[in-house]
Amino acid sequence: MTTSIPGASVWEQDLYWALARHVATEHDILDEYRVLAAAEPTTFVTYLARMILSDEERHHQLFNDLAETVKAFAEFRYQDEPIPSIPHKLPDAAGVVEQADRFLTIERDDLAELRHLKKRLKEVKDTTLWDLVISLMEMDTEKHIKILEFVRTHARG
Repeated sequence: MTTSIPGASVWEQDLYWALARHVATEHDILDEYRVLAAAEPTTFVTYLARMILSDEERHHQLFNDLAETVKAFAEFRYQDEPIPSIPHKLPDAAGVVEQADRFLTIERDDLAELRHLKKRLKEVKDTTLWDLVISLMEMDTEKHIKILEFVRTHARG
């Protein structure tokens, strides 16, 4: 990586280079997943490759956003940060906490339902993708809970 950030600390520059390197090297992997995901006829492998590709494309964008955010931060261009900073105080903190609590209840109920459903699918876990799909949805729901707990914690200040 040759892009130097004028005025950046050593930590900021090293972090930026690490993130930018990851973004640059990931292109080939994404292309390989695209080929696998485009294979016809659709098999369980191509179906799963499409799922991975979707996640990897999102991860690629997140790494790119993070690299650009580190660069904007080092250059004191806070308004240009793709990943915003956490404000010291939210205008409607109580409303945000209330909304986060409501969504947390929904996500926790969903998680319980998914776990119940997964128990019902044990008989077909080696002959279908259903158990795997439910497991992945459980992981997503746990991720949603983590995000909402973060929002609630930081909204309270």
